[in-house]
Amino acid sequence: MIALLRGEVAVRRTDHVVILSGSVGYRAAVSAQTLAHVPALGEQVTLHTHLIVRDDALALYGFASEQERDLFLMLLSVQAVGPKVALAVLSAGSPRELIGALAAGEAARFQAVPGIGKRTAERIIVELREKVGVDTDAGAPRTPFIARRGEAHTPRALARAGLLELGYEPGEADELLSEVEGESAEELIGNALRAARAGA
Repeated sequence: MIALLRGEVAVRRTDHVVILSGSVGYRAAVSAQTLAHVPALGEQVTLHTHLIVRDDALALYGFASEQERDLFLMLLSVQAVGPKVALAVLSAGSPRELIGALAAGEAARFQAVPGIGKRTAERIIVELREKVGVDTDAGAPRTPFIARRGEAHTPRALARAGLLELGYEPGEADELLSEVEGESAEELIGNALRAARAGA
């Protein structure tokens, strides 16, 4: 498995790049978000990668961050979502924005992506929402995106940890949570993200 690719940017296109590593050029499909982080031709770049092996091809996908790659793999686990559609989803926003939309249950955000209809958008929400949310019954996070084990297990503490994992500063998280109500960590996070977008 090719998990990391580092080298010189040899080709830079709207949907893929070619990275020259040693004397070999690796073609990696990328999202618009990752492409924005790829420097000009001749510059050095490091991409996290995922290799999909098929009968007729070896398809390599590149990502600017591990978080984006993790989200790509989560999307692939959803029925009717293939690599091309998953990259289209990733092109629609940063990992933090997309995870926030999942946590908040915003199916319309995904329905706006080319290739995704209402049913698939709803399936993405249903199948992935809990994976980026908090398992309040077990008192522990389901994924690395949200609070890690060892945090206080109150809904508000878990929600705060979840917002920190999404990239918010401690002060921002505290301010957002002070303005919203909710009985569960998932509800608090969803309400906080909606409040953040409304105030943007």
